[in-house]
Amino acid sequence: MNRSLLAAISSPEDLKALPSRDIPLLSQEIRKKIIEVVGANGGHLASNLGVVELTLALHRVFSSPDDLIVWDVGHQCYTHKLITGRNDRFSGIRKKDGISGFPKREESEHDPFNTGHSSTSISAALGILLARRQRGEKGKVIAVIGDGALTGGMAFEALLQAGQGGNDLIVILNDNKMSISRNTGALSEYLSRLTMGANYQRFRRSIDRAVRVVPFVGESLTRVIFRIKRGLKGLLFKDNLFVDLGFEYVGPLNGHNVEELEKVLRNVRALHGPVVVHVLTQKGRGYQLAELDPSTFHGIGPFCISDGKVEKFDTTSFTEAFSRSMVALAADNPKLVAITAAMAKGTGLAPFQHRYPDRFYDVGIAEQHALTFAAGLASAGMKPVVAIYSTFIQRAIDQIIHDVALQRLGVVIALDRAGAVPDDGETHQGLYDIALLRPIPSLSILTPASVVEMEAMLSWAVSQDTPVAIRYPKAACPTEEESFFLPLEVGRGVFTHRDGSDTVLVCTGGMYPEVHEAATILARKGVPVDVYHLRYVKPIDEAYFLSAMEGYRRIVFVEDGVETGGVCQWLESRVIKLDPSLDTHILAFDELFYPQGTRSEIIASAGLSGAHIADCVQNLRARQSAGSPS
Repeated sequence: MNRSLLAAISSPEDLKALPSRDIPLLSQEIRKKIIEVVGANGGHLASNLGVVELTLALHRVFSSPDDLIVWDVGHQCYTHKLITGRNDRFSGIRKKDGISGFPKREESEHDPFNTGHSSTSISAALGILLARRQRGEKGKVIAVIGDGALTGGMAFEALLQAGQGGNDLIVILNDNKMSISRNTGALSEYLSRLTMGANYQRFRRSIDRAVRVVPFVGESLTRVIFRIKRGLKGLLFKDNLFVDLGFEYVGPLNGHNVEELEKVLRNVRALHGPVVVHVLTQKGRGYQLAELDPSTFHGIGPFCISDGKVEKFDTTSFTEAFSRSMVALAADNPKLVAITAAMAKGTGLAPFQHRYPDRFYDVGIAEQHALTFAAGLASAGMKPVVAIYSTFIQRAIDQIIHDVALQRLGVVIALDRAGAVPDDGETHQGLYDIALLRPIPSLSILTPASVVEMEAMLSWAVSQDTPVAIRYPKAACPTEEESFFLPLEVGRGVFTHRDGSDTVLVCTGGMYPEVHEAATILARKGVPVDVYHLRYVKPIDEAYFLSAMEGYRRIVFVEDGVETGGVCQWLESRVIKLDPSLDTHILAFDELFYPQGTRSEIIASAGLSGAHIADCVQNLRARQSAGSPS
C-alpha cells in the first residue's frame, strides 16, 4: 500500500521535515485531492492548481504563524489549507458548516487576514508588519498577489507606501497571465517584458556559481558583487517599476521548481528592505482541461473530472438572460458598449465580446475606474452598460455618486449576484446594494423576476438619459407569468396573483420564486394571498402603490437585501402612516454576515424561504384573530 504523504502533514513543520525528493509526489497528491474535492463541491480550481509548488516552497522556507502569509483574494489558498491542519475537513470546503473557500482568521492561526475581494493583500500585509514592528516583534510578513489583482489601484497605493518606507515587506507576484479572464492592458504587457528578460537571470546565476568556488576573502567581495549585480539589473531593467518604487526585484522564477524557489526565498528572507519576488506559474497545472481553459475552470460548479462537463439545467439563468439581451440590443444600437472588471464570463458578457469586440472593454480588476470610464463614455454620447457583481459594486459607490449620478449620465449598471450568493460565503453576498444605492439622486433601480422582465428592463434602461441599475440573483429564472409581459410603467409594479384576499405579499424580483412558493403553500391550506411584484425599487410611484394596497388588512414585505435602509422598510413606513391599523411585517436579511451554503440554505437561514413566508402570514392571521395589537 502506498504511503500518503499528505495524510502525514498536519502543520508546516511536518512539511519542512519532508525530504526534498518527496515534494514532487506530495504536489501530485495535493493536486489530485483538490481536483476531486472541487469536482464534487465546485470551487476555484485553476488558480489553486497553479500555486501548489509555490505554496509548499513558502511554507518550507518561512515559519507560519511566526511568519505570516496574506493571500490576495484567497482563491488560491487550498494547498495552504491542506498543509495547515485542515486536510481532514477539506472535503467539506464551501459547504454549509464546512471550511471556507477563502482564508479565514476564525479557522486557523495560519490565516492572518480574511480575504475574498481582490487587491487587498499588500495593504493588509503592510499594516500587519508595521503593527508587529511597533510591538517589537520579529517575523516576516508575505503578501501573495496575482498579476490580475495587481491591476487594482489599491495594490499600487500600498506598494508606494511600502517602498517609500523601506519596510521589510515581501511581495510574491504570482504571474500566470490571468486574473479570472485573460489579462489585458499595459500592466500585462509590462510583466511580459520582465519575464522575457532571461539574459539578466542567466548572467546572475553564472555570477552566483562563480562566487561559490572563490575562496572566502571577506565581506567586501560580497558587497562588490552585490553592487555589480544591482548595476547590471539597472542596465537590463531600466523600466523596472518595482525598483523605481523602492523594492528589490527578484525574478522571474519558475513557480513550479520548488528547489529553485526555496533557494531564492531563503536569500529573500535575509533581506531587510522591501522586495518583490516575481514567480511564473501555470494556471490549472496538472489538469489538462484547466490548463487549456483556465478561465472556465477558475471558479466552477461541480463537474465530471473525466471530461470537465458541468451539470446544465434546462432553465435560463438571470445572467444568461442579461447576456442574450445585451447581444440583441447591440444589434440595433451602435452606441451600446459593454464594460467588465475582469469578469467577462462571470457576468455573461463573453458572447457580447465575441460578437462586438470593438465595443467591449475589460478594464481589469478596477471597479472604480470602470464606473468613471463609463461616465466618460456616456458624457461623450455612448451608452455604456457596466456589468459587475453586487458585492464588488461596493468598491465604486463614490464613483456612482460623484461621476455618474451627480452628472445624471446615462450609465447602466448590471448588478449580477444580488441577494443571497451560494458557496463563497460572507465576502460575496449581494445584500447591500439596495441600501447603498437607493438614496442616490437621479439613479433608478429595477429588479426583474424573469427572462421577459430582464429583456424589458434592460431595453428601458438603455433608453434612459439618467443612470439605471438592474439587480438580479445568481439563480435560474422562474416560469413566466402573464403579468411579466405587461409593459413597464415607471415606479409601478404588477400583481402576479390577485384573488381578492385580505393579505398581500410585496416582493422584489429576486424573491419572487420564494413568494410564489409561499402563495402556493398557503393556497393548499385554504389561505389565499395576493402577490405584488415591485419591479422598481426606485423610483416608487407612492400614490399608485398606496392605492394598490388599499383594502388589505395584512401586508408582508419580502426583500433580497438587508432590511435596514431597504425599500421595504420605506414602503412599510408609508402604508403605516396612511393606515396605522394595518398589520405589516418585513422579511429581509438581518445585519449579519451570512456564511457559505447553497442559495436556498442561505435564504432559509435568513427566514426567507417559501415555508418561512407562509408561516409568517399564518402567524399574522392568528395574531389578528386573537385580537392582539399590531
